[in-house]
Amino acid sequence: MATPIIYGTEMSTYVRTARMAFEEKPAQYELVDVSVVRGEVKQPAHLARNPFGTVPAFEHDGMKIYETSPIIRYIDQVCPGTSLTPADPRDRARMNQIISIIDYHGYPSIIGQIVIHRLLPQLVGGTDEKVIAAGTPKAQLVLKEIDRIKGGSKFLAGDQLSLADLYVAPVLFYLSLAPEASLMAPNKGLSAWWEMIQQRSSYKKTQPNLG
Repeated sequence: MATPIIYGTEMSTYVRTARMAFEEKPAQYELVDVSVVRGEVKQPAHLARNPFGTVPAFEHDGMKIYETSPIIRYIDQVCPGTSLTPADPRDRARMNQIISIIDYHGYPSIIGQIVIHRLLPQLVGGTDEKVIAAGTPKAQLVLKEIDRIKGGSKFLAGDQLSLADLYVAPVLFYLSLAPEASLMAPNKGLSAWWEMIQQRSSYKKTQPNLG
């Protein structure tokens, strides 16, 4: 099998999710750096891979796709190794629900409104406390709902690691570096999961170099 290629920066939560999927299998892959900070995602070379100018983009055996959800599902189905999709339909639904929560609510609030303004203010012209304050209630709800969906399970969508865990971990990594890390504290099940997931090899091997 030809080596799959992920196009994107190691700093991206979504790129890290795809990389963690490969590490969990485990399977070989190549990461080709495409910088968001330097604007490379908007250059013709990358727009040819993803016309929306985001990361990751993905290539394998002549097939080219973008958007994290289809990429990680493809990785899970094509690469041999441990399945990252629950066999139980209810757990699978929980996994899909958490993925959707991150895509539509978690990433925009936690990363887009809180983390960027706290950790990378130069990308948005400086820290805007009003934007952070506006994003905080949604971020709180996201964390509360993921905690509720997890319930008493060991992992977020059952007693086996799934794609949901790989979706949430990179987002919480950045939140943990911001003062708003305290938003996690009321969610005891999620907090316990967070301590556990940080010990996994896939999490450690994909840690971004923040300089």
